Amino acid sequence: MAVQVSSRVSLLDSLRDRLRQRANTRPADYVLAIVVGALVLIGVLMIYSVSVGPNLQGGSDDPFSLVQRHLAILVFGVTLMLILARLDYRILMRLAVPLMVVTVALLIALLMIGEEVNGARRWLFGPSIQPGEVAKLVTVVYIAAWAASKGKKLKRLVYGLIPFSILIGLISGLIILQPNYSTALLIAGVAFTMFFMAGADLKQFLGATIFGGAAAVVVVTQSARAMSRINTLYVDPLQELTDGSWQMAQSLIALASGGVFGKGLGTGGGQYGYVPLAHSDGIFAIWGEETGLIGAVVLVGLFLALTYRGFRIARNAPDDFGRVLAAGVTFWLVFQAMLNMAVITQLVPFTGQPLPFISYGGSSLVMCLAGVGLLLSISRAMPKPAVVKSVPTIVGAPPKENQLATKKNATISYGGGDRRTRVSPRRRTATTRRRSKTGPGE
Repeated sequence: MAVQVSSRVSLLDSLRDRLRQRANTRPADYVLAIVVGALVLIGVLMIYSVSVGPNLQGGSDDPFSLVQRHLAILVFGVTLMLILARLDYRILMRLAVPLMVVTVALLIALLMIGEEVNGARRWLFGPSIQPGEVAKLVTVVYIAAWAASKGKKLKRLVYGLIPFSILIGLISGLIILQPNYSTALLIAGVAFTMFFMAGADLKQFLGATIFGGAAAVVVVTQSARAMSRINTLYVDPLQELTDGSWQMAQSLIALASGGVFGKGLGTGGGQYGYVPLAHSDGIFAIWGEETGLIGAVVLVGLFLALTYRGFRIARNAPDDFGRVLAAGVTFWLVFQAMLNMAVITQLVPFTGQPLPFISYGGSSLVMCLAGVGLLLSISRAMPKPAVVKSVPTIVGAPPKENQLATKKNATISYGGGDRRTRVSPRRRTATTRRRSKTGPGE
C-alpha cells in the first residue's frame, strides 16, 4: 500500500532549510559586526573594571564572579545572534503573533508572581528574566510584521491607527504597572517611529503623537516617584543632595573627573560605591572617568556607526517587513543608548535604562544581541548586485532591448502616498538609446 506523503513542510524542516547558506545572498554586514564586537569588548572591560577592584577590597571569595556571569550571558547572547543571523528573518512574520502572546503572558505573570524589589516588579524567577526587555524586541518584530501585512490599509483609521494604539496601550500599560515608566516610554516611542516609517497617514500620526504625549504626561504626573525624579532637573545636584539627585550628582562628578584623557582603566574611584549601579545604569559615568572625553567620543562614535549601518540595512532591505524591522531595531538600540547617556549628563530625569552592549544585565544584553542578529540576517537577504559584462558593439547590428542593467537606489519618501514604506527602494531603469530609423541621406 502506497504511503501518502503530506505536501506541507513542517516548521522544523523550514527552519533547517532557512539555516542553510543561500547562493543568491550577500555575506552579513561585517562592518556592523565589527562595531558591535567593539562595543561588547568595551562592555567586558568595564565590567571587569567596576567589579574586580571593589570585590577585592571587600574581601570577596570570588572577585571575578560578576565578570564570569557576564561572560556566560555574553556567550549565550552571541550564540543567539549568530543563529538569527543565519536564519531567514521572514520566518518571524509567522512567529510574530505567538511571540507577542507569550510576551503579554510574561508581563501579566510578572504582575502576579514577580518579586518586588525597591518598589517595582521587573524580574521573573529571581533575577533571571526581565519581561520588559523581552517586550522591546518582540514589539519591534510584531509592529514590523503587522505594518507589512497591512500595506495601503495602514492609512485607514480602522486598520491602522486604532489597532496600533490598542496594542501599544496594552504593552505600555502592563509595563507601567510594574512600574517601569522609562521602558514603557521607550517602547511607545520606537513603535510610533516605526508606525511613521511604515507609511502611516501623517495627520493620523501627528494626532496620535499628541494624544500619546498627553496620556504620558497624565500618567507621569500621577506618580510621586516619577515626579520626584523630574524635579531633580530643576535643582543643582551638587548643592542640594536628595534621594533623587544623589545618583545624578555622583555620576556627574565621576564623568567630569576624567578630564580629557581619563584616569586609566581600573583606576577610577566611582565604582567604589560612589556611583550607584556602576556596573549597569551608571557605567557610562565610569567609562568617562577612566577614559576621559576621548573615550566618551569614541563610544558615541561607535553608536553613530551602528546607527548608520542599521539604517543602511533598512534602506536596502528587499521587502517592507525587512525595512520596517531593521529601522525599528536600529531606533530601539540608538534611543536606549541616547537615553542612558542623557541621564548621566543630566539632560533627562534619572531612569533605569542600561547602556546597550556595555552594561551588565542578562535580558538586556541578550535581547540587544538578538536584535543585531536580525539586522545581520536582513543584510544577508539583500540581493547581490548584477554583474554587467561589456558587449562589443557590432556595426550595423540592430540594438538589443533591455540590455542595460537596472540600478536599485533607495530614497526616503516623506509622503507615503503609495504602498511603499517611507524607507523604500526606488528603481531607476536606464533607457536605451534608439538608433534613428532614417538614413544618413534623409
